[in-house]
Amino acid sequence: MMTKVGFLPEETSSFVGRRAELARLDTALTTRRMTTLIGPGGVGKTRLAVRAARAAADRYPDGAWWADLSPLYDDALLLPTVSDAVGLADHTLRMPVEALCEWLSDKNLLLVLDSAEHLRGPCSHLLAELITTSPGLTVLVTSRQPLGTRGEHVVRIQPLPVDGAPDALQLFEDRLRAGDPRAGLDAPGDRAAAADICRRLEGIPLAIELAAAGIGRHTVAQLATRIGTRFDAPVDAEDLTASRLDLLADDSLWPRRHRTLRTTIGWSHELCTPLERLLWARLTLLRTDFDEEVAREVCTGGPLTPQEVDRALQGLVAQSVVQRDGTRYRMLDTLREYGRMWLRELGEERAAADRHARSFLGLARRAHDGWTGPDQVSWYHTIADTHLDLCAALDHLLAHDVAGAQEMAGRVGFFWACCGHLSEARGYAQRALDAGPVEGPHRTRLQWVLGVAALLQGDFATAEKYGALCTAIALYDHDDEGMLGATYLSGLTQLMNGEPAAALEAAERVLRMTETAPSDGASPEPRTTAADTSEAAGGSDADFDSDPAPVESAHRLRCRLITVFALTALGRLTESGRAAATLRRSCELGGEYWTRSYADYQLALIALLQGRPEDSATHARAMLAGKHRLRDSFGIALGLDILAAAIAAQGAGAQAARVYGTGHAYWRMVGHPQRGTPELGAVRETCELQARAAVGDAAYQRAFERGQADNAEVGLAAALHSGLQL
Repeated sequence: MMTKVGFLPEETSSFVGRRAELARLDTALTTRRMTTLIGPGGVGKTRLAVRAARAAADRYPDGAWWADLSPLYDDALLLPTVSDAVGLADHTLRMPVEALCEWLSDKNLLLVLDSAEHLRGPCSHLLAELITTSPGLTVLVTSRQPLGTRGEHVVRIQPLPVDGAPDALQLFEDRLRAGDPRAGLDAPGDRAAAADICRRLEGIPLAIELAAAGIGRHTVAQLATRIGTRFDAPVDAEDLTASRLDLLADDSLWPRRHRTLRTTIGWSHELCTPLERLLWARLTLLRTDFDEEVAREVCTGGPLTPQEVDRALQGLVAQSVVQRDGTRYRMLDTLREYGRMWLRELGEERAAADRHARSFLGLARRAHDGWTGPDQVSWYHTIADTHLDLCAALDHLLAHDVAGAQEMAGRVGFFWACCGHLSEARGYAQRALDAGPVEGPHRTRLQWVLGVAALLQGDFATAEKYGALCTAIALYDHDDEGMLGATYLSGLTQLMNGEPAAALEAAERVLRMTETAPSDGASPEPRTTAADTSEAAGGSDADFDSDPAPVESAHRLRCRLITVFALTALGRLTESGRAAATLRRSCELGGEYWTRSYADYQLALIALLQGRPEDSATHARAMLAGKHRLRDSFGIALGLDILAAAIAAQGAGAQAARVYGTGHAYWRMVGHPQRGTPELGAVRETCELQARAAVGDAAYQRAFERGQADNAEVGLAAALHSGLQL
């Protein structure tokens, strides 16, 4: 059974009306390649697009996928954002648009781009290329204006009807009850007053929601009177405070026929306390969803103490200025724009950006320090989920604090490289290096990140260059951690170039050289290296038992991983198995998953080469579970290949073929054909021949294509279930 695929935002509140609009959109999505849903801010384009996409999703075998463009402050991150949205984590040196076009070329999916009005030109150019090269692609865009793309079909959305139709009044009542389940329109005159409010607000959903949030401070009748008084005032007195902001007169943002929304937002702003207004303005620097801790870090200053930030945040939630989902908060794009205008009016833009950059530099430091701790997986997800804020902070630091930018790019670079943001990791690292200063530990870390990113993109010459440079700097500085990191980079490059002996010699030398004696003067704790193990042939996992080493640094663990890979490549399997098992325990001791999963991978490969396919499959599934927790598509692709080989070696040809097919889907996600160290090619070829021999070419091809066509997550889940008949 095909499981539904894709990603669409959850609907967190009731959906009212819009039957005719939904029918028009459904027809458009059936008959048109590209549809743009247009209307002014606050009219409900996003909610309507979510509902329409969800209704149509089952018609697209490859799912419906959502990209929110509202946080993008320029077009530099447009391609990465769309690529993330459709599951592409390109590891190649290709142009990003080329990689995206290739990824979508054989897909039958619906792509929704939300809030594209501030990127109309770049979006139009991108969609023109995607639609031309991807015949199965359907696009739905929300924007305040058409994009002007050839073939664009425009659907215009109007406010909710207010004369004789119940939708606007139903929305008001729903939002009233959402704020207070005991509230309603039961008192005499309430329903008529609410209807008058909806008429005054011209049926604009966001205006109605903001008005409903004001009921906590007024009765419905009082609210109707206040809104009526405000709307009966002359235009230049609508919003005495906001009228000082020239941008509020911009008809592209506030069309004259919908100045109602501007007036309602201004009225909501006036209902806020002074500290709530200040927080509203400062929160606009945040591009992604945030929690209370981030709000305090970014917004504390002057009269806004941390305690006042917490209090003001809850006040903004109560007035529907900020939305809350569990422990996370977000602000609607239209309200963020209003707050940003106030930030400019207050003259706080630079100070707010400084606080934002300091906050996310601090996050980068904590994530970097937590690499080998029990929160590694959590930090991975945090870095991925705050990607746009990290990029914004880096851009600000590059302009105003180069040393801070170098530190930040170096600390998040390895996370980005592992999570698939290779282009950003390499691009920001290069920009930070080019900006200066010319020496220091942060610069050396940047060079290391550049080398790792280049290596993962297949640019071995650049990786070799930076490996040698980092080694020279570490030797000059007598920096043990620098030596371990440089050796990992150089060793991995040598392994990829088919030079395992050189990688092993360098890694073992540096591991010995960087061992430190205990501070009490006792003999150093012995560590397990290849030289300490015997060459007994064969053996089970029980042969690999030994006491785990103390928790080690990230660079040391990665350097030990090089020895494991090199020993396996050299055919010294018993030594490699012992080293891998000991390394795995060291990682487990510290809660480290990234290196640990590659130790599992090596144990799977060793078991397969030693003729123990059942053990190999067990280790491969352990590796895949770890990589799945880290959202590491490249690692998952490697793991699926070795699992398929282990299944083929057990004679289950059709099962192996389907897992190979799922692996191929993951390889396409990272833009590479099958990769890994050179010796893996022979293993894959042998096991594929075994699988074909077991079931025949035709059955093998059918199973492979089934795995390739499955949703990748579904295929991975099936592969992880050891007892499942695939």
